[in-house]
Amino acid sequence: MNNPFLNAGKILLPENKKAYFISDIHLGLYPYDKSSQRERVVVEWLDLIKKDAGVLFLVGDIFDFWYEYRKVAPRGFIRFLGKICEITDSGIPVYFFTGNHDVWVFDYLSAETGVKVFLNPLEIAINGKNFFVGHGDGVGPGDTSYKLLRKIFHNKILQFFFSGLHPNFAFWLGHSWSKHSRYSKGIFEPFHGKDKEFNILFANEYIKTHQIDFFIFGHRHIAMEIQLDGSSKLLNLGEWIVGNTYGEFNGTEMKILSFPAFNNLGKEIRIIKL
Repeated sequence: MNNPFLNAGKILLPENKKAYFISDIHLGLYPYDKSSQRERVVVEWLDLIKKDAGVLFLVGDIFDFWYEYRKVAPRGFIRFLGKICEITDSGIPVYFFTGNHDVWVFDYLSAETGVKVFLNPLEIAINGKNFFVGHGDGVGPGDTSYKLLRKIFHNKILQFFFSGLHPNFAFWLGHSWSKHSRYSKGIFEPFHGKDKEFNILFANEYIKTHQIDFFIFGHRHIAMEIQLDGSSKLLNLGEWIVGNTYGEFNGTEMKILSFPAFNNLGKEIRIIKL
């Protein structure tokens, strides 16, 4: 069976260093004062983890809407982007995966911040453990309407015509679409069970022909650690609109943690473990 996903080789973490994973921050999501507060919390987290980070994975929907014109980049996110520059400048590699909200990342982030941008999931070995990392949108059976929409968003001709819109109108349109998409579905989505979650179904099928220790996804806004068939595990990173959860790999073990222990509503963060 041919593997349609990129293999990014191997990473050997320096002694006492860790791999960190974060997704679904949705910087720029209305209301913008809440987004600004969220950005400061994320920067605080980045300051904390940079002390022992060997590699950082930004696993999609970091921005609630992103589009790069040839001479125009999105306004805002200066604290976050500055901190990412600081991290890459220190020699820590940062892998950026596009999500369904920030699908239109081209060359600005890689040129200005030094991140490595990936449009699709990839396999990568870290300290001898095989990881499958991707945002998780469009992976697995079903969800045909979204998969069609994803193809439209990736269409080069439609991107060309969108670039012809004035940036003020284009960003208003993008943020309006994104706001409606998020709030119509709700910040939280229900867990459908191991036998119905698309990513879990995909992972259990994928390990029939590929040796994967950890599947790392975002997208679902549900923090979870799921034991798959055999010894493989699937971990969903959750979200940072309320929950502030992330993934940590210490060289041998992979787990979901929260920053801090309570969410933005003052409630203990729930991590589904099955």
